[in-house]
Amino acid sequence: MEKAASAAFYLPHGDECTVFAAAHANRLPVLLKGPTGCGKTRFVTHMANRLARPLYTVACHDDLSAADLIGRYLLKGGETVWVDGPLTRAVREGAICYLDEVVEARKDVTVVLHPLTDDRRILPVDRTGEEIAAAPGFMLVASYNPGYQNILKTLKPSTRQRFIALEFDFPAPEHEVPVVVRESGLDEARVQPLVRLANKLRGLKGQDLEEGVSTRLVVYAATLIATGMPVERAVSVAMIEPLTDDADVKRGLLDLVLAVYG
Repeated sequence: MEKAASAAFYLPHGDECTVFAAAHANRLPVLLKGPTGCGKTRFVTHMANRLARPLYTVACHDDLSAADLIGRYLLKGGETVWVDGPLTRAVREGAICYLDEVVEARKDVTVVLHPLTDDRRILPVDRTGEEIAAAPGFMLVASYNPGYQNILKTLKPSTRQRFIALEFDFPAPEHEVPVVVRESGLDEARVQPLVRLANKLRGLKGQDLEEGVSTRLVVYAATLIATGMPVERAVSVAMIEPLTDDADVKRGLLDLVLAVYG
């Protein structure tokens, strides 16, 4: 869990910045849907800076409970004191609270979000007896990857319909190339085949691969190449090995690399 508001470069693909800003102005919660590594977190960080709001980011996981978000009593200096969780701090401060991959959290998490996603805009804290009204500027943002949904990990319709939703995907090459150039320092001529390769790998999703290669991994590969690593090795460690452990699949993907690079 972290509080962050550092500047982040983000190249809009459509009207997502306008929609997000309108949602913030009208106190509407936002749900971001899209594959891993397509820029959802970067987008939220960018918008927090653009709107001049503090940002609390929570990476959700199987053991994340409502208490982790709201807070708990802790022993400090021989005394028991209440310590706010990131959601409570965001509500008090009027910050943006971003729950990354919210479906990974325990089911009790979504229950505590409901009063914050309707016209009440409150956070009940049962342990202290408080009922905290969201300060001006507070915004709840959540994300998830629909490709990983299953019967055990999905958002109930009653929760989904409390948010407006923006769908994200990997950027088109004309958008992805300048992002990779900026983030890695590699020149455009050498970034272009990397992005072309990434799109070919993404085309294998659902066949040999569970998930397509993320823009993040393309940036990693480009960064390694920019520091002098041979292209084939950089691609192998940054764009092939993270995708699969199957030796046959890896050999097939390396053949694809050779086809792209000749």
